[in-house]
Amino acid sequence: MSTQEQSAATTPKTQSPDAVVVGAGTAGCYAAATIARAGYEVVILERKDEEEAGHIACGDALKGADAFPEAIPKSKLEPAFTNTDVDHGRFEIPQEDTVLEIPVPGELAVIDRWEYGRRIIDGAEDRGVEFRYDTVVQNVRQNDDGRVTGVEAIRKGDPVTYEADIVIDAAGSLSVLQDHVDFSDSTFDTNVDYSHFCSAYREIVEVEEPVEWDDALVFKPTERAAGYLWYFPRTDTEINAGLGFQMTEEPMQLVDDLKRDLENRPEFEGAEVEDKLGAALPTRRPYDSAVHPGYMAIGDAAGHVNPTTGGGIAGAAYGGKYAAERAIEALETGEFGEDVLWEYNQKVMDHFGARYAALDVYNILSTAVDVDDLMSLLAAMPGDKLAEALYSGSTDIGLKLKLEALVKSRGHWGTIWNLYKTKRRADELLSHYENYPTSPEGLAGWQDRRDDLMEKVYETTGAEPKY
Repeated sequence: MSTQEQSAATTPKTQSPDAVVVGAGTAGCYAAATIARAGYEVVILERKDEEEAGHIACGDALKGADAFPEAIPKSKLEPAFTNTDVDHGRFEIPQEDTVLEIPVPGELAVIDRWEYGRRIIDGAEDRGVEFRYDTVVQNVRQNDDGRVTGVEAIRKGDPVTYEADIVIDAAGSLSVLQDHVDFSDSTFDTNVDYSHFCSAYREIVEVEEPVEWDDALVFKPTERAAGYLWYFPRTDTEINAGLGFQMTEEPMQLVDDLKRDLENRPEFEGAEVEDKLGAALPTRRPYDSAVHPGYMAIGDAAGHVNPTTGGGIAGAAYGGKYAAERAIEALETGEFGEDVLWEYNQKVMDHFGARYAALDVYNILSTAVDVDDLMSLLAAMPGDKLAEALYSGSTDIGLKLKLEALVKSRGHWGTIWNLYKTKRRADELLSHYENYPTSPEGLAGWQDRRDDLMEKVYETTGAEPKY
């Protein structure tokens, strides 16, 4: 090869779409489809090859299955909904030798996540989105003012530069893009640590006989305090069996907990494992701000996951939509600063972010209480109120139910009092998040007040500071 040929082979190719989205998951596909629907050129960069794209470790449970943004209609996704008869959670509490049947509000489904992944990709392609598979982003470009102007990637071994007016980070938990952006002059939340995330592992297991709980999501605490097991029925014989655990724990020990539990459940005798996969996901409050000039983070890359259940599909879809709406406004006006993008933050907090921040208070509490006491307390609480607490971030238990819970949980009243005080702290935090600032200028003052409220959370729970 001549010197000229060698130089041509190593010189990065440059492409210049209007918007670049990194990651072909739910958030990325909905963001890209929304922008493309408005007539702009959008490219999704995906590190996996075309066959593996959409194959993501997930519990497969989808809350909010009745509503999706219009850019990729629900009808496109419905063939991936393998079980729409699920209507409640089944909480197994071995410490109390009991099972709680807890209703789940709203429409619920269990899905084939890989099929769902293919369908959201097809839906985005239908809107005109271009996909670049086998593409690993390695760096982010910024101009002298700090605005993000594109990304540098390797595609099938060749360097490629994508210049764009808007870059949307849908690259998942602990996104590598955020390691390369200088956020020093913006509001983008950099108070992010690996301890705010958990690891998840799941197996798709085919059983010989239909399970009795094919209308339920089954949860069970692990033998260690750090996580929980789940059994989610895709069908009455195909089960998503998995566990989530904090990244501070030894993963193989917890995977052994899952294997041991599978071996001891008679319904899994003779079962065959079809697929194994692991991933990381946030168990934290949403990012205070996920915008920077020319750049927005969405989905797992912005903490858009229910921190108590790990559910993130619906939030990712709507987060992608809200970010795309501001991207369209920026493209139409030629203004790409935080002021233009800010409404994305507001819509996220209004839709689900405030609720998720309040729910994170209960995660914090769980690090400071005795697990057996907590399980005993859960066993004494009414199921509908537990469901309300899990999904709304707040609940109100009437006097009669309070008295019944007190009687049932004799010996654990200290934990009840702690939970009651924690609930008040969560309510205060929820109220504060509902007054999220309307502009970047208001963020610092809002954060100061939020941090004061978090100090009260730590004082009440006795937990070590999380943020």
